[in-house]
Amino acid sequence: MAEPRPRRPARPREEVLAVAMAAIAEHGLARLTMAGLGKQLGMSAGHLLYYFGSKDQLLLETLRWSEEQLGERRRAVLEQPGLSAWQRFEAYAELYLADGPGDPRWILWVEVWGRSPASAEIRQGQLAIEAPWQADLAALIEDGVERREFGPGSAEERAAQLRAVLDGFSVPLAIGLPGVARESSAAQVRAVAAAVLKPSAADRR
Repeated sequence: MAEPRPRRPARPREEVLAVAMAAIAEHGLARLTMAGLGKQLGMSAGHLLYYFGSKDQLLLETLRWSEEQLGERRRAVLEQPGLSAWQRFEAYAELYLADGPGDPRWILWVEVWGRSPASAEIRQGQLAIEAPWQADLAALIEDGVERREFGPGSAEERAAQLRAVLDGFSVPLAIGLPGVARESSAAQVRAVAAAVLKPSAADRR
């Protein structure tokens, strides 16, 4: 009787997510299939589905993995000594804003947003990924108010407003809308932030 074929060990989860992100960066999300990804990893599409449950879940996990890495960079910047609150906001915005057309992280975000209305699981996962961005920005604003670099007001509300502005400029950048450039988008984000956060003359005294 023939010897049973040895079972190929599963790839580490992080490797699967890294390969998925690289495939999105190189070919775009439309060409990402479970079969194609499995071929790159030496796994079957069925094997991938066994571990992730669905393509939706794979996309969410890939986004979560990407955001965890970016979160480490964000925390390192925000904790850097010697920076003013405004300088830290600029560093935060630089990390948040899409890099340009085809930015894989933002293409993935757009896809997850589009799928979330039909899936409570995706919505909850999305909320968990976004929460640290909100919390870090709110804490930054509170610190800026204490230093009198920023005017008084709800840190949570202003953080939500500024994140909405960053989202609004990032999506056109990521999809490559004609006439949209990162440099001008970043400048407009800074202008809005200055208006939202600017202290009054009384606050400076």
